[in-house]
Formats: sequence, C-alpha cells, structure tokens
Amino acid sequence: MGDEEEKELRVRKIKDGTVIDHIPAGYALAVLRILGITGREGNVISIAINAPSQKLVRKDIVKVEGKELKQREVDKIALVAPRATINIIKDYNVYEKQRVKLPTTIVNVVQCANPSCVSNSSEPLKPIFHVINEEPLQIQCHFCRRIMEREDIVKQF
Repeated sequence: MGDEEEKELRVRKIKDGTVIDHIPAGYALAVLRILGITGREGNVISIAINAPSQKLVRKDIVKVEGKELKQREVDKIALVAPRATINIIKDYNVYEKQRVKLPTTIVNVVQCANPSCVSNSSEPLKPIFHVINEEPLQIQCHFCRRIMEREDIVKQF
C-alpha cells in the first residue's frame, strides 16, 4: 500500500434507529447517560470515541438500533454536543437528518450547580439558564447568575 494508504472508519450500518454524529471527542458516554442507555436494554449500540474528523479533528459517534430520540433527549444532547447531527435511520437509509439546536434560553433541563440558588429550594421555580457561549459551552443561571460549563452539566447526567 504505500504512503497514500486510505484510512477509513468502519462501523456497521444499522437497519432502524438513530445515529448521533459530531459529538465532541470524549463525550459519547455522556450522550449514552442522557439517553439512559446502560447496554442492558437489548439494543445494538455502536460507539466510536476519538474518531478522526475533518470538522472537529476528533469526534465521537453513537449509533443505537431501535431507538428514536425524544425532544427532551435532543435538548440535553445539545448541551453536551451543540454541533451534533442526529440521523434517523429507516431500512438502512437516512430517513431524516437534523442538527441539534442550542436554544438561547434553557428551561427545566438541568439544575443550577449552586446549592443555595432559589431554583434548588422548595420554591416552585423551574431552573432557567441563558447561553452565554456555545463553544466552549457556558450557561448562566437566571436566578443566581452562576455560570456553568459543559463539565458541570455532564455531571448531572
């Protein structure tokens, strides 16, 4: 083969399910936690961690057979992987492709990391965050103004 040997990532195609691509390198396991996947559900799951990527240098990929994502799951994935794409696969073909969208305001998806925040009290308030920066991710609590980063969020999943 020589210097121009073609390098290729080979992961088995799935018949029906979801492929989450362009996850930042090292965050595939956080995506699995968001989806509540332990591996004991019976779905075939393929995970690529630190795969080569032209856009991200390195990326993670998660493929889950027999699963379509709920909107709440997509919203949580957007916090961990704001540039991810979600492909719905039917009969081995991409049926639908969408990019996750990180909203400017996040309501009732994650808790404030500040234990003294009013949103963590017994008051009937939903946690609200405003996105300050997408990459690196920074969100700010509406109530106490605490800034949280991706790692603070990942700990909650």
